[in-house]
Amino acid sequence: MSKLSRLHQLLIVKRTERDGITRPVDMLDNDSIRPTPVQDRKWNQLTYIMFWFSATANVSNLYTASTGMAMGLTMWEAIACSFSGQILAGSLMALNGRAGAMYRIPFPVLCRSSFGHWGALWPTFNRAAMSVVWNGVNTVQGAQCLYVFLHAIFPSIENIPDKMGSKSALTSAQMMCFFVYWIINCAFLVVPVPKMRALVYIKVVIYFAAAFAMVGWTVSLAGGSLKTLNNPSEVQGTEKSYLIFKFVFLGLASCGTFISNASDLQRYATKPNDVLIGQIVSFPLSNLLIAVLGNLIASASKAIFGELIWSPLVFLDKLMEGERYTSGNRCACAFIALAFVYSTVFSAIFENSIPAGNDIAALLPKYITIKRGFFICAVLSYAICPWYLLSTASIFITFLSSYQIFLSAIAGILICDYYLIRRGLLNIPSLYVCRPSPYRYYHGFNPRAFLAYIVAVAPNFYGFLFQMGVKAPLGIQRFYYVAYPTGLFIGFGAYWLTCLASPPEGMKEVSGWMEPKDFVEDHDGSSSGYTIHAVEVEKGAVEVSKEAYDKGSF
Repeated sequence: MSKLSRLHQLLIVKRTERDGITRPVDMLDNDSIRPTPVQDRKWNQLTYIMFWFSATANVSNLYTASTGMAMGLTMWEAIACSFSGQILAGSLMALNGRAGAMYRIPFPVLCRSSFGHWGALWPTFNRAAMSVVWNGVNTVQGAQCLYVFLHAIFPSIENIPDKMGSKSALTSAQMMCFFVYWIINCAFLVVPVPKMRALVYIKVVIYFAAAFAMVGWTVSLAGGSLKTLNNPSEVQGTEKSYLIFKFVFLGLASCGTFISNASDLQRYATKPNDVLIGQIVSFPLSNLLIAVLGNLIASASKAIFGELIWSPLVFLDKLMEGERYTSGNRCACAFIALAFVYSTVFSAIFENSIPAGNDIAALLPKYITIKRGFFICAVLSYAICPWYLLSTASIFITFLSSYQIFLSAIAGILICDYYLIRRGLLNIPSLYVCRPSPYRYYHGFNPRAFLAYIVAVAPNFYGFLFQMGVKAPLGIQRFYYVAYPTGLFIGFGAYWLTCLASPPEGMKEVSGWMEPKDFVEDHDGSSSGYTIHAVEVEKGAVEVSKEAYDKGSF
């Protein structure tokens, strides 16, 4: 066997069947993207409540309301707008993640139900690309946290000559921190996701201890003077109404990635309903608390330095300038920055690495597992040189935010497919095989979903181009304020209408709500790869026979 053949055999993902024989997996299937096994469903209700306090616990969320204030809203108005949008986002996460919570399947596999086996590669690629880029952005932020920590311990680090140039968001010293932080992040990726439950709890304690400590310390340094909290609004009348409208839905759109990949996070649930309180209540409350803490810190900076400093990292670094570089300040800054480093690592894992691992594994399951996907994401997030992206193009961040219009269309289609077309019942074995399968559609692509996707994106595309620098009328600009809900509802409605006009296989036979109480499956080495151990149907729903389920006839 040649070296190339041996390398190929090494790369192929294999599975040990119950007969003890190891076989290569199929093109649509490997263990990483199968329904989460029962023994790995360890995330209970408390885990999901704490998870969102953990996932939102990062440095950038400390100044989440600053954009609204910069545009003229008061601090409390900006926070209220953000909070309202996040309440909507939490509800949509619960809706779109229901299939993941019930059948324990990831986002890429769920997409096969509506887009088709091969058509699902498009929304999966979209999500994977976004995760990789955001992982790079978060790594830059983690490097900045690490730099503040090292600066507090080693004063000479600021004397390292900067060779990065003006086009880089990081100095040479911070680039060194970037590499160290990247290695730390990769080290934690070896921890299996089901076993990260303890890390979720630890992160909540560490982050909020640091955040509250920073609030207490900075408010004390400010002498208790937080006058900026009560600054009046700088805009009035119609302009203010549009501004409030804009930032409510901006708070929703900023959570677009969470909404789209909700299944990736809900598939580890012990019981399907364990995710609900966390999504609907804990998620918006955690964001609200962090926004308030961040604005208290920023307000203290005004009293201390005479200027408003929104970034807590810049704030910490300024507390160590000149005469302030005392042992007490250095110690406080070091502990707070170290807590932020730890928090940023797990924010990147929960928000980017886990979704990217699921997405990349689903793009090529014969060769990539979710673990390999984690590390591919890490390597790519380094390869794209995010320190240059953040510095050379402010429009780049605008693009990332605006890109949510494409994800909103996908979310609308997925929600429609699960609730109206499938009525809560998915044929799980058929999602992993080409034939026979009701999800094959036309050569593996569902024209209905792609038509609905185009129709949903089209009304917002002019506004998207405006965000990229193209001139547009004021009406187009204001219409883009509601780009996310518009794309979501149009995607939902367009897909429903196309399915009514041309019903997919089995749609006419579905009546009533057919979601099971719970779903348990196990692999048995059969051709379909699955044995259905328990599918308990809700009272009043239509029960499907085992034979019909296996054939996809429903």
